[in-house]
Amino acid sequence: MKKLAIFDLDNTLLNGDSDHAWGEFLVNQQCVDATYYESRNDQFYQDYKDGCLDINQYLEFALEPLTRYSNQRLASMHQQFLEDVVRPMQQVKAAALLDKHRSQGHFLLIITATNSFVTKPIATLLGVDAILATEPEIIDNQYTGKVSGTPCFQDGKVTRLNQWLDENNYSLDGSYFYSDSINDLPLLELVETAVAVDPDEKLTSIAQQRDWPIISLRNTL
Repeated sequence: MKKLAIFDLDNTLLNGDSDHAWGEFLVNQQCVDATYYESRNDQFYQDYKDGCLDINQYLEFALEPLTRYSNQRLASMHQQFLEDVVRPMQQVKAAALLDKHRSQGHFLLIITATNSFVTKPIATLLGVDAILATEPEIIDNQYTGKVSGTPCFQDGKVTRLNQWLDENNYSLDGSYFYSDSINDLPLLELVETAVAVDPDEKLTSIAQQRDWPIISLRNTL
């Protein structure tokens, strides 16, 4: 059985947050009310960084714009987002880290709180084996603005991962998890090797206390 190399996405593999950036993209494309949406988007992002995000309230906000457009239109918007916003967030050192685990025969898994509409194309771009993300509800091929199942956030990441392990006959023996955020502490505590990547202040403190490796994937000029 392959060992799991698990990665958070935003501010870990990417030099930026795709969820917040998607909100900014919607503002720039005039798809939402700019003043209201930008303010709320920024506040939710700050709450996330502070470790006090109300995930259900945020998802109600973040998923609503998906209900406004056809799947064809959403796909077109996301392609532009991928090219204009996400590609500049890619990091040479992150690609090298993925390649390192790939060369060792590990299974590469992204686990992210950001919804799958935003993140699945990014996972494809990064060439990982699978992704676990918060799943927007789809009924009759249309986004409803609601969440399907457990949001992939904080303890929810552990819940979703355990479900995936059972369904795919994997274990956490020899597993790695890379993350920047204190929100991922429940999963960091679960894996065999926890690695703090460009960590926030709270995670830096915990990583130092527990002698977890601390690394940076930020690109340098």
